[in-house]
Amino acid sequence: MRWDSPAERPGTAGNGALFAADAVRTRTFDAPGFRGITFHEVRARSIVNRVPGASRMPFEWTVNPYRGCSHACVYCFARKAHSRLGLDTGPGFDSQIVVKVNAPELLRDHLSSGRWHGAHLAMGTNVDCYQRAEGRYRLMPGILAALRDHANPFSILTKGTLILRDLELLRQASEVTDVGVCVSVGFVDEGLWRTLEPGTPSPPHRLDAVRALSGAGIGCDVLMAPVVPFLGDHPDQLRATVRAVAAAGATSVTPLVLHLRPGAREWYMRRLAAHHPHLVRRYERLYAEGPYAPRWYQRRVTRHVHELAAEFGIGPSYRGTDRGLPVRKDRRPPLDVPARPAPF
Repeated sequence: MRWDSPAERPGTAGNGALFAADAVRTRTFDAPGFRGITFHEVRARSIVNRVPGASRMPFEWTVNPYRGCSHACVYCFARKAHSRLGLDTGPGFDSQIVVKVNAPELLRDHLSSGRWHGAHLAMGTNVDCYQRAEGRYRLMPGILAALRDHANPFSILTKGTLILRDLELLRQASEVTDVGVCVSVGFVDEGLWRTLEPGTPSPPHRLDAVRALSGAGIGCDVLMAPVVPFLGDHPDQLRATVRAVAAAGATSVTPLVLHLRPGAREWYMRRLAAHHPHLVRRYERLYAEGPYAPRWYQRRVTRHVHELAAEFGIGPSYRGTDRGLPVRKDRRPPLDVPARPAPF
């Protein structure tokens, strides 16, 4: 396994090593939910990362305590990042999890720095910070406490119901700063869930988490992602999902059509060929121009979901983004930190 950045290897200008190779501890646990998963415990050198300026993401700074994700979502765009460690972007992404065990202390030190100006920090935007590993390593309570103590605004995007464990910390943080919470539920179809998101809590359980967050006074949005072409985009499927989101008490629902970046695209198409071979040619045509579906298709889905949201009494927040993830108004960094090749 390679622990250094391919762009900047140790010994070169800037020393771009992601972790100190001699500080990596590899562990496995023979417990339900962890069998077959290898954890690489590392002491990271940084935890706040700037999103490259060319990114479509609506935020500029991220915190990611893990790399790799046992949620095993077939379409996850973060799969490509695993190749930088010499790991494959298929099963390796699902089962080789990097744990930044010093993430809470790193973040607290960063927030205490006089050079940090309190910009919004987005979490769960690369891999899920409430994946199964969090149940054992418990990094998020320390991270949330640091954000609360420094009144630093933040948002969380997750498919993990483990977020409910930290309800009290979220409530405390929301009293002193802006907190955005968003749960990802792209569909309620059980067959799609088992095929595309086999390691995640079921959509009904995620909607229960939305209900619990809302009941605790923490406004919760739903990112309806991904809307899956030809498998989850039928009008009846969209209606069922938006109806369920509304019934859970979500503040808003924002659709996002499946995108297939390198790393994820190859893995997704392989699984598509295994389960739905008749759709392979249709996907090749739909995504012929790149990782995103054509604008006409995205607009059609978005318009339909917005109409359904209005019908069921909830609405979109910002067009094209979720309310918990702030629109990027200024790409200039509030801190003199160089941009990394990708948000880790």
